Amino acid sequence: MPKGYVILTEAINDPEGMKAYGRAAGAAMDGVNILAVDTNPTVIEGDWHGDQTVVLEFESVDAARAWYESEAYRNAAKLRQAAADCNAVIISGFG
Repeated sequence: MPKGYVILTEAINDPEGMKAYGRAAGAAMDGVNILAVDTNPTVIEGDWHGDQTVVLEFESVDAARAWYESEAYRNAAKLRQAAADCNAVIISGFG
């Protein structure tokens, strides 16, 4: 089964709110492998959103979706969404 990945781009408007999100999200990170957090990605084509990009790895796309939809993460996500303009995708790795 291929791995699942969540990619978030965040234009942070409230740094203190993002710190609160980080604390709340920490409790929901079981089974999540944080691959990258970059506040200065090198854009090589097109336009890129935000000033922070995050890449998370999961055992599967289903696991990524279950994490994102979990009550623990939904509560944390509300803090992130209040503190930043965000884009997020779930993608599948190779099988």
